[in-house]
Amino acid sequence: MTQAQPQQCDPPVAADVIFLFNHDSGHQVAHLAGIAGALALQETARKVVVAFGSETTRAEIAKLLSAEQIAAVHWRSLALPKMLTLLTQGLNKLVPIQRLLRLYYHRAELRKSAAIISTERTCLTLKRHWSRYRSTDRIPAFAYVPHGSGDRNVAVHPALKGFDLLLVSGQKVQDQLVNAKVALPSQCRIIGYAKFDILRGRTPETFFANDNPTFLYNPHFDPHMSSWFDYGADILEYFYQNADRFNLIFAPHVMLFFKKVHISPEYRVTRKRPDIDPKYYDAPNIRIDVDSARLFDMSYTLSADAYIGDVSSQVYEFLYRPRACFFIDTHSKAAADDPPEYDFWNNGPVATSAQELVPMLAGYAAVAAQYRAAQEQRMAYTADQSDPRPASERGAEAISRFVEGLNTITPA
Repeated sequence: MTQAQPQQCDPPVAADVIFLFNHDSGHQVAHLAGIAGALALQETARKVVVAFGSETTRAEIAKLLSAEQIAAVHWRSLALPKMLTLLTQGLNKLVPIQRLLRLYYHRAELRKSAAIISTERTCLTLKRHWSRYRSTDRIPAFAYVPHGSGDRNVAVHPALKGFDLLLVSGQKVQDQLVNAKVALPSQCRIIGYAKFDILRGRTPETFFANDNPTFLYNPHFDPHMSSWFDYGADILEYFYQNADRFNLIFAPHVMLFFKKVHISPEYRVTRKRPDIDPKYYDAPNIRIDVDSARLFDMSYTLSADAYIGDVSSQVYEFLYRPRACFFIDTHSKAAADDPPEYDFWNNGPVATSAQELVPMLAGYAAVAAQYRAAQEQRMAYTADQSDPRPASERGAEAISRFVEGLNTITPA
């Protein structure tokens, strides 16, 4: 009697690592794309999947990858059915409903992964969902790469406790997370500021046909903290009236002009965004950009001579090269001798109105010299450069080691 031969089975397939690009805008792409590309070239046992919310986002990702990296990653669209997209377009201008719908619509495929890496907290809604309703199934690990390195409380939001791994730019961010009891030191990996990798080999650009100093005005979108709502027109008018002395690049956070009405859930503030007077578009010394990729590819932060802002962490991208910074505090300072509410406001003088700000601007060169040492110290603390390798490679290595420890296979 012939003994039955054991059935030959394929070895279990290692579960994918998914890089999630689910935002409606492309401003977070550069914080994550390079890490995905680097891991795709390193990883042999698993697929490295780039999951994108729109074709526009896919194009932004591809711009930042080499041809070899583009070929190595696996692309997965998170598009919604056209009818669902059309039905939610209006609501999406108020709340990120399409971002959430994309996650839930594709949740079955996302759940099969070993790990999901994201630059935003929205993805944790899936983890909470799976933990509550699918407790017997394996849940992917969640890793977080902050899209910035600012000093506001959003950097230590309690929801970040839901991430299993946090890839941070420097010791500052780790200290913030640990001190706020959001993460343990063992959950953090310091990798440097991955977005800075795209600056390698780039030089400042010239945007005006004169040699006058160029200021970058970069207001945030939060209606409680942004200087645009109350002082933006005054700042543009100052440069309009001083066309023979200064240039201005008005490049706000990309989300400021994404919608007309802005809601701050944190501060329970809702405000209608002021529009831009058409005359400023025609001024030879003013460049207005409210929606191009230059708002987040660091073209302006690399090239301007001085920075004007409020609460955007893009100031640290500007300080890649130390230069003069000016800030407007619209909401926190109660007395003249109060310390700045945010540490990045220690990189330059802080005004409380446009009227207080504009007399300071002519002294930008002296301000640059005065604050240079403080800027360099804060940048070293914020964006680690102790390792000569690009931050994207450091991040890819950290993810690879983390995922190896998960020992996960693709679920049946």
